[in-house]
Amino acid sequence: MAAAGSSFFVLVILLAISDPVLSTGFASASSSSPGRPSPTPNLNGSGAGTDLAALLAFKARLSDPLGVLARSWTANVSFCRWVGVSCSRRRQRVAALSLPGVPLRGELDPGLGNLSFLTVLDLTNTSLSGTIPAGLGRLHRLRKLSLSDNHLSGAIPGTLGNLSQLSLLNLGYNTLSEQILPELLQDLPNLQTLALNDNELSGQIPPHLFNSTPFLRYILLGNNKLSGLIPNGVGSLPRLVYLDLQLNQLSGSVPATLFNMSLLQVMSLGQNNLTGSVPGNRSFSLPELQELYLPKNNFAGRIPLALSACRHLRVLSLAFNSFVDTVPAWLGQLPQLTGITLGNNHLAGPIPAVLGNLTSLTRLGLSFCNLTGEIPTELGLMQELSQLQLGSNQLAGQIPASLTNLSKLYDLNLQVNQLSGSVPDTLGNIPGLIKFELSYNNLNGTLGFLSSLSNCRQLQVLGIFSNSFTGELPGHVGNLSTKLREFHGGYNKITGVLPSTLANLSSLDVFDLRNNLLTEPIPEWITSMQNLVYLDVSYNDISGPIPTQIGMMRSLERLHLHGNKLFGSIPDSIGNLTKLETLTVFNNNLSSTIPASLFHLDKLVDVYLSNNYFSGALPADVSGLKIAYVIEINSNILIGNIPDSFGKLRMLAQLDLSHNSFEGTIPESFQELTNLASLNLSSNNLSGSIPKFLANFTSLTTLNLSFNKLDGKIPEGGVFSNITLTSLIGNAGLCGAPCCYHSIRFYCFLCLPSDQKET
Repeated sequence: MAAAGSSFFVLVILLAISDPVLSTGFASASSSSPGRPSPTPNLNGSGAGTDLAALLAFKARLSDPLGVLARSWTANVSFCRWVGVSCSRRRQRVAALSLPGVPLRGELDPGLGNLSFLTVLDLTNTSLSGTIPAGLGRLHRLRKLSLSDNHLSGAIPGTLGNLSQLSLLNLGYNTLSEQILPELLQDLPNLQTLALNDNELSGQIPPHLFNSTPFLRYILLGNNKLSGLIPNGVGSLPRLVYLDLQLNQLSGSVPATLFNMSLLQVMSLGQNNLTGSVPGNRSFSLPELQELYLPKNNFAGRIPLALSACRHLRVLSLAFNSFVDTVPAWLGQLPQLTGITLGNNHLAGPIPAVLGNLTSLTRLGLSFCNLTGEIPTELGLMQELSQLQLGSNQLAGQIPASLTNLSKLYDLNLQVNQLSGSVPDTLGNIPGLIKFELSYNNLNGTLGFLSSLSNCRQLQVLGIFSNSFTGELPGHVGNLSTKLREFHGGYNKITGVLPSTLANLSSLDVFDLRNNLLTEPIPEWITSMQNLVYLDVSYNDISGPIPTQIGMMRSLERLHLHGNKLFGSIPDSIGNLTKLETLTVFNNNLSSTIPASLFHLDKLVDVYLSNNYFSGALPADVSGLKIAYVIEINSNILIGNIPDSFGKLRMLAQLDLSHNSFEGTIPESFQELTNLASLNLSSNNLSGSIPKFLANFTSLTTLNLSFNKLDGKIPEGGVFSNITLTSLIGNAGLCGAPCCYHSIRFYCFLCLPSDQKET
């Protein structure tokens, strides 16, 4: 949407620049006849002297890094011959100052307001900063003012409303802020183009802003922070061709008059908070409409049938609203359509086969609706289609082989449906395919179709996740595009071993084969895939060790190996994975000590090592896990004291060391772990008292200290206010609260004055 709007915006500016009214009546330096230099202005006259002074003051505030002005704007040359300066033929006064694209770099001098004969001021894309001088409002002859694509800030001066001859006001693509003043357009009866887009303007659009601009054709206010209602006056502009109010915070309903404008070609209102419905036939008449953008609002009701009369319609974007309807069959009668995006609405029923008549269509977006039925084979007739997005519906049946005729397709999204059967083996007929998403369907058969995908040399994303594909991952998977970045193949029935040809996929950064039936060890060659960021082979039946050179995969951020039958130790080289954020190896048969190098990974956030056979003591220094949030090492056979250095992990929210053989006391350093929400130290051999500081942890909601050798009084307050017996049972020496019901019988730890303890 934004791209289309930008291209049209360029057209708007070109139209304005080519306006003959603006391009005649003065002579520029570049248009002087060879051998006939422009006459030198008589500087004895106050007017020419004023112009010269204004130009020199303008130059003085610019750094002019390329020396464009320094080389041309010299004292021995008439200012009428300076680059970017044009003078009127009769009076030899500055009529135009036009330097678009020249990196001037600096601020505008207020003295520009003294160029009283100026009709054109074009400083587009010149690296200007600072504010717009209010003095520009004195340029009563000005017809074109373009300061777009700069770094101008502050408010738009209301004095610009005095420029009664102005036909183009372009201040887009800056960082202008504050409100649009009501007087900005109060005396601009000749204005044709208003471009204030891509700034930081806020507040409401003044309700009467457009009451004095009968010739206005182009309004560009998109990508600001404007709020409130769309003024009714917009719908009363008889010559309006282009309206861009997208990417604001506008609310309320759209004035009905906006849908009854005889010349309007583009209406872009997307990404606001607009509500209501689009009017029906009698009050809807946009005969010249070419592009309608209403996405990401709160429109409801039906898609208006009156759109079927818009014979010039090229783009229809209604996605992310609350329209309740079917996909209109009359869309197939609008042959100029190039883009249809209706996704994320409450659309039901089938996809009309007549859409196949739209042979110019490049994008069809119907994702996240409630569409049913089969994918029409007629969609294969849309030879210009580049994006086909049908994901997240309830489409059933097989994938039509005719879709492989769409040779210009680069985005094919059929995921999250109920498609069944095998995948066509003619996908290689789509050579430009970049994204191919089939995840979350009921597709079956082998992965033989991957062979044909080897012809798709641009393929970057391949999703076959959560289907019922069977058999081994074929060796020819290594013939896929070297641009492939993501392979999502989890939740299938893939068996066997990972083929060595996978190493050919040098750009792969996501490889996901979780929840399959792989059995063979993780091959050592996988460590050569040094661009891999995400590796997940969890919940398979993989045996064998973790590759010893796992540390060569230095791009890894997430490593998921849990739920397998891995044995042996975690290689010490894991300490080389300096980008690692998540490590999950729980539910395996890993043993030996946990390498100290693992605890030096300072980007590691989540560590899951539980349900293995790790033994020995934890390293004394675990403080290298500076940003760790979750650490679970429960259900192993670890011994020794809990390291005091855990207290340095200030971001830790969940710590589970339960079901080991730790001894000693709960470290006093734990008092630094004020972000803890869950702490489980149960089923160890810990002794001593429960630290009172645990009652002060405001985030701590889950605490389990059961089955240790703790004694003394149970702290009061905080997490202990609601703690249950199951979290403390098995510590015979504890006394005090809680009193609670457990297995029907009532228990209470009592602290007696004597050394006796009674339960």
